[in-house]
Amino acid sequence: MRRGESVVSSSKSRVIAVTGGLGFVGKNLVRSLAAAGHQVRVLDIASEDRVGTLPARVSYREADLRDGRRTSEALADADLVFHLAGNSSGTVSVEDPRLDFETNALGTFNVCEALREKEGSRLVYLSSAMTYGQPQRFPIAEDHPVAPYYPYGASKLSGELTVKAFVETYGLSAVIGRAFVIYGPGEDPRRAGAEVGQYLRWHLNGLPIEVTGDPDRKTRDFVHVSDIVAGLTLIADAGEDGEVYNLGTGEETSLAELVTAIGRVSGSVPDTVVNDSITDDTYRLVADISKLRGLGYKPSVPLDKGLTDLIQHLGDHPAPPMLDTIFRPSQRDARSAS
Repeated sequence: MRRGESVVSSSKSRVIAVTGGLGFVGKNLVRSLAAAGHQVRVLDIASEDRVGTLPARVSYREADLRDGRRTSEALADADLVFHLAGNSSGTVSVEDPRLDFETNALGTFNVCEALREKEGSRLVYLSSAMTYGQPQRFPIAEDHPVAPYYPYGASKLSGELTVKAFVETYGLSAVIGRAFVIYGPGEDPRRAGAEVGQYLRWHLNGLPIEVTGDPDRKTRDFVHVSDIVAGLTLIADAGEDGEVYNLGTGEETSLAELVTAIGRVSGSVPDTVVNDSITDDTYRLVADISKLRGLGYKPSVPLDKGLTDLIQHLGDHPAPPMLDTIFRPSQRDARSAS
């Protein structure tokens, strides 16, 4: 991608495709692109009769990205593709690693293959900070070693390597964003496995917040979905082909600090239940966003503001979390037996 060449703004008369456009990040991205006047095609696995009303200038195409032929057909006239589709749950990846790999790794291969011979096409692939595995340096820059320790991170890394291989071998124009811990409106409680959404749903229902791991030592980079959308559109325009960009805030928040912030903005102190016996992911996971800042990125939603807005969005009694957070099946078995 040549610096200064604006792919997103130049696509207003063409089609921007968003795979996984009915998902958490996808819905927010589609809404943003449509509001800016773009023609957007959503690709998702849901049947059309379950889609509901879409914004103006947005069309829908049912497509299972595990099917290479249907993927190619759905992307045949797309000039810019934001590839967000796939399994986004670490828990699901542990319970069903085949589904996770087929949707994330094979699905990404099929998207790359669909674009391989399309002149002038551009791909933006949403990956995950889970590709880094256990952090060895802090904060985490893009050149940090990648060593995922459970299936979700492995399948997302496989997607990254496929994208990079197509860039090098076939000249595909593509860029990769590694998202840290996303929160915000539009998250499905059936898939909400990250702390912000889960904690708020418990607290707003008067339930204790279930904290897994050491609440003081387990830290995260919580990034609002609107900042993820801004980062994705920025790297679509200004990112260099084959490069990876961290999508985060660069701000470190412990789980204890998150609980305190929820109490501060909600006006009521949360009750908590701490399970510090599970420490697989008790580590500091915070992005170094210097590379993205070099393109002009500035995260715009501080945590307190994001929490306040999300509380208003969820209302008094949102659906409680439906997804357990596990990293090994034996951990669930042990809890079930206790």
